[in-house]
Amino acid sequence: PEPPEGGWGWVVMLAAMWCNGAVFGIQNSCGVLFVSMLRLFGGSEDKQLAFKTAWVSSLSMGMVFFCSPIVSIFTDLFGCRKVAVIGAAVGLAGLLASSFVSTIEPLYFTYGILFACGCSFAYQPSLVILGHYFKKRLGLVNGIVTAGSSLFTVSLPFLLRVLLDSVDLFNTLRVLCILMFILFLAGFTYKPLVSNAKDKEGGKKGKLRFPPGKKICNFSVFKVLSYRIWAFGIPAALFGYFVPYVHLMNHVKDRFGDSVPEEVLLLCLGITSGVGRLIFGRVADYIPGAKKIYLQVASFFFIGLMSMMIPLCHVFGALIAVCLFMGLFDGCFICIMAPIAFELVGAQDVSQAIGFLLGLMSVPMTVGPPIAGLLRDKLGTYDVAFYLAGVPPLIGGAILCCIPWIHERQKLKERTKPVDGETTEKMLENESTLVLNTTEKPIRELESGI
Repeated sequence: PEPPEGGWGWVVMLAAMWCNGAVFGIQNSCGVLFVSMLRLFGGSEDKQLAFKTAWVSSLSMGMVFFCSPIVSIFTDLFGCRKVAVIGAAVGLAGLLASSFVSTIEPLYFTYGILFACGCSFAYQPSLVILGHYFKKRLGLVNGIVTAGSSLFTVSLPFLLRVLLDSVDLFNTLRVLCILMFILFLAGFTYKPLVSNAKDKEGGKKGKLRFPPGKKICNFSVFKVLSYRIWAFGIPAALFGYFVPYVHLMNHVKDRFGDSVPEEVLLLCLGITSGVGRLIFGRVADYIPGAKKIYLQVASFFFIGLMSMMIPLCHVFGALIAVCLFMGLFDGCFICIMAPIAFELVGAQDVSQAIGFLLGLMSVPMTVGPPIAGLLRDKLGTYDVAFYLAGVPPLIGGAILCCIPWIHERQKLKERTKPVDGETTEKMLENESTLVLNTTEKPIRELESGI
């Protein structure tokens, strides 16, 4: 059916907005939790403390994206609502279990894997369901939904700081479980408008028939060259993307001590990221076709440049300015991912196209922060880590530049593609049938007249 462009879709939009806020608000505020974990689990004799602790947040963010190809398959089979509700329940269980550990190692599983997998299963249906309700306003709605994470990123660091100072880390994690419980309830609003694969393939009542393997894992999206370049170009840009979110708080403590409120930096990132999502989400609606990718190219260029400028800031005010610009273009990059996927592969394959992309993104986002932590442990400073974090976005942006041109050539080639032999044969059959019908009719009329 044609998307209604509203109605119940506005409720779905608010639920998806909460999903983005709860999932990525917690993930983006990991810098505050990171400092608390260093104090709680570390000791002065541990020379690889930053490296080991960074794996908790890094694994968590990486698993959110790593599970995405599997989530897209489940979403196609069972629908957005069931997948989102079960995912939120698993995430709630993982976060609650994380509040009962006594060493850093169990957090790799409870927080880094279990909580993150639940977040992944809750998050991706929130992107897919929007395409059921909106088409003309999809860019704007994506901007509003992804702005949810910015609102949470703005407010959570201060809430976490108050909680960590008044209660301990474990009670803070229990408070965060409330967000996941509301996310669990929000998943029930994802009323499907398009029947899923289970409904299409199901036979009689009570029977569950799965579609063929080719339909479950739709690797055909990789036959689209422009999508293929996009799906590998974005991960190439993201090796340094998550490094500031994990290590910026500790970098500020190293450089300025306790004399500055480091949470202000996450506030700046969150505010301008939200503004960027709203502005660029609407701008993307007016940019035709795959040319939306040029917005992502500009985003990666500025994100890389700002990462390299972090070590050069010896005044706290300069760091605030850097975070304001970084947040603005971070918002631009995120809010137009779904609209670009719709443009490159079409609405029918968009669920798995997004899933494969997020899965490929998991590797650089998982590896980047621990490498930065290792450099900090070896060199005693984050300067080299931030310089290196700025290089991949510049390379990835350069790779993406050619996609709009390639996509237009592909579309042109499809329009001018010669008809294959089978189709030609059918056309000739139809033509001969038409000729026979047109000649037989007057003969029959003549015979009946005689």
